[in-house]
Amino acid sequence: MSKDNDCLFCRIIAGEIPSEKVYEDDTTYAFKDINPKAKVHVLVVPKKHHPNVAALAKEDAGQLAHMVQVAQSIADEAFHGEYRLVFNTGKDAGQTVFHVHAHVLTGEVLDE
Repeated sequence: MSKDNDCLFCRIIAGEIPSEKVYEDDTTYAFKDINPKAKVHVLVVPKKHHPNVAALAKEDAGQLAHMVQVAQSIADEAFHGEYRLVFNTGKDAGQTVFHVHAHVLTGEVLDE
């Protein structure tokens, strides 16, 4: 897997920084957000470093689809399969860690 040594999420995936793991397989890691915006707020990240969802879609659409499947399984367990999936792409859109990650928000009825 490619890794950026300065990337927070690469370091979390490598176990250098602790996280509360929710899911892991050969290509994907999911962990609880430390600043949750919903009852259940999990970040789903590919283990291979990609700066944003557009880059991931261009380079590995299969990984992107797999991340959505992981999000669905998290929501299935947490809240009868319903969830919000958010990708922030770029600083002005609120992206603060430039390693693609999906925010899975669920566990309660969400406002629009």
